[in-house]
Amino acid sequence: MGLKRLLGSRATRSLTVLSVCKAAKRAFDRGSRARAVLLLGLAVLAWKWAILGLVAQGVLTMLRARKPGSGST
Repeated sequence: MGLKRLLGSRATRSLTVLSVCKAAKRAFDRGSRARAVLLLGLAVLAWKWAILGLVAQGVLTMLRARKPGSGST
């Protein structure tokens, strides 16, 4: 019950939306317009369901970590 209350709080939702919007801006600045548009749509949904934004941030982090030339071989 406590986790549900935390994820449903206004502060958590606001931070999640802000984080997803920041990722959308970064994608747009890097030239990935399709990803930026998808992230902005996700930001709208993240206001209602904060868990979506959190999952998206995790997926983006994993995708960036798997990028060729970004780490150990």
